[in-house]
This record gives sequence, C-alpha cells and structure tokens, in this order.
Amino acid sequence: MGRNHKKLLNNLEELRKSAGLTQQDLSVNAEVSRKSINAIENGIYVPSTVLALKIAKTLECKVEELFKLP
Repeated sequence: MGRNHKKLLNNLEELRKSAGLTQQDLSVNAEVSRKSINAIENGIYVPSTVLALKIAKTLECKVEELFKLP
C-alpha cells in the first residue's frame, strides 16, 4: 500500500507553498530527496509514518492536514 494508493488525498504542495518552502527546502528538513517530495505531491508515493511526521513537523501542521482518505 506504500505506492499508488489512489484514494489517498494530499495537500502537501499547497501547505509547502503556503509555508514558503521549495521542494528542496522541505526535503532537506525532512531528510529525504527532493524527488521523494515530488512523488508524494503527485500521488505516486505514499510516505511512511515517520516521513509523514517529519513533513508535518517541518510544516507545523498535523499529519491529518497533509493526508486524507475520502
């Protein structure tokens, strides 16, 4: 279920841009590659719990604000 979960919605790009961060900025803070951030934003990859928590911490939001099931 880590890849191509069609029903998972994410607001990562919107929240990242609202925070004034580039994909590169976020990737450095979350300790992953920029390509991973891009893949998450495009719904190609579903992050691990640890990565989702790191991203939420960086963006100062809850994981539930980033990812939702319809």
